[in-house]
Amino acid sequence: MEPVQLSVGLQETAPLGDLQRSIGSSRRLPRCSTVSLQTELACPSLVVFSGGTAFNSVAGPLRKLTTHVAHVLPVSDDGGSTAEIVRVIGGPAVGDIRSRCLRLADDRDEEARAVKQLLAHRLPGGSSNEAKAEWYAIVEGRHALWGGVSEPYKHMIRAFLVHFQLQILSQVTREFNFKNGSIGNFFFAGARTFFRSLESAVFLFSRVARIPEGSTVLPAICTEEVITLGAELEDGTVIRGQNNISHPDVAAGPECAGPSQVDKSCHYQPLPSPIRRVFYLSREGTGQEHEVAPQPNPHILQDVQRADAVLYGMGSLYTSICPSLILDGVGEAIAARTDIPKVLLLNGSHDRETSCCGRHGGAMRASDVVQAITDAFNRRSSRAPSLQGHTPPQHSNRTPAAAARSPLSNPPSAYVTTLLVPCGGEVEVDEAALELLGVSHVVEVASVVDADGRVAFDAEELVLAIGQLLVGTGLLPGVTLDSRRVSSSMD
Repeated sequence: MEPVQLSVGLQETAPLGDLQRSIGSSRRLPRCSTVSLQTELACPSLVVFSGGTAFNSVAGPLRKLTTHVAHVLPVSDDGGSTAEIVRVIGGPAVGDIRSRCLRLADDRDEEARAVKQLLAHRLPGGSSNEAKAEWYAIVEGRHALWGGVSEPYKHMIRAFLVHFQLQILSQVTREFNFKNGSIGNFFFAGARTFFRSLESAVFLFSRVARIPEGSTVLPAICTEEVITLGAELEDGTVIRGQNNISHPDVAAGPECAGPSQVDKSCHYQPLPSPIRRVFYLSREGTGQEHEVAPQPNPHILQDVQRADAVLYGMGSLYTSICPSLILDGVGEAIAARTDIPKVLLLNGSHDRETSCCGRHGGAMRASDVVQAITDAFNRRSSRAPSLQGHTPPQHSNRTPAAAARSPLSNPPSAYVTTLLVPCGGEVEVDEAALELLGVSHVVEVASVVDADGRVAFDAEELVLAIGQLLVGTGLLPGVTLDSRRVSSSMD
């Protein structure tokens, strides 16, 4: 850890030792009150497994605590304009990665804000001709969005947008639909196809967006192939495609009139049966869809080895979090770190994936979420062996699922040591069941109600609670509190 000057909030309390003892022994802490702190702290290294949307509200405030954060994101999102890019030119889905990069992007000066606005821009969703006309204005450098971007910067960004345009023009049998298109996704796809490397594209995008030194965005899998997420339900049903699993009404595909933005505020029809596990599918080599076990991005394993804490962020449990956990070797790496906090951030509300549970009637409880995380890390076995058995070509970075490492049998406490819960959340916190799983440290964090009426963590208070955990484990030594700056008292 490197020393940095930070300003973070901590809970008002008596001497710091009392705070440390409280964090180490109690199952539930009082909600946090904001206390200002200015001190020379060590900068902890965090690894965050999350999806591209839910954790975005926390990614910015988390920089107040540390800038050394590795954000691990899946590459299986097949909705929105990402689906159109994959349909026409292939490759992995980059929408979640682009979203996190933009959330971390620097916006402290005029040019940085202009670049961020450009890469965050979406084309119109009404008419395909209207969307195409605006795209041409952007790629030709005529659009007002280029205002504030210096000529050298503009030429570099335009070069990759032009390369993307050439890629879609070369697909003579597939016409690209620009509706709802993300300029950031187009830039990403242009860089990926130019370098023929997803990692190189992430590196370039990070530099263009001026992501702070020490913060990294890691695709869970480094691949140039189309990869599909599948879900096996408890009744044996197999659902193919992330959107078909989580947001079926807006799943994009070749038959659609055009890509549309995924509306995650909608209520979707329940799944016919609870999800048993998720897995990856590929057509590589034979053209026949088969289950595969992709190799994880090696940087994930390296970052876990030197991390001071691991977080599992909010988001869709099975389609945002678990796709990164099921990868070969990730469970082993996390379980081996017995010396660090492993923190699960519980969602404030249910979605289609957690609205039913295979262990009991009704929606999933907190203990069920912990068990699902454990099953993903342990690579829970399939009840559908027909999905397995095909051998990818020799140049593939994947192994057939049947040849992957054997499932693990680690207990939940090997993967989750602390549960952070938003106050007033919809997910039942069954503390007795959590105790049986070995998870006895539950911390309640202040919450807010979002625009859709759903409970969510208050981002600042969540970062404060994470800071408390690090103080309690000695990762932020030498902390002193200034109780004169307390804005409210503890409950």
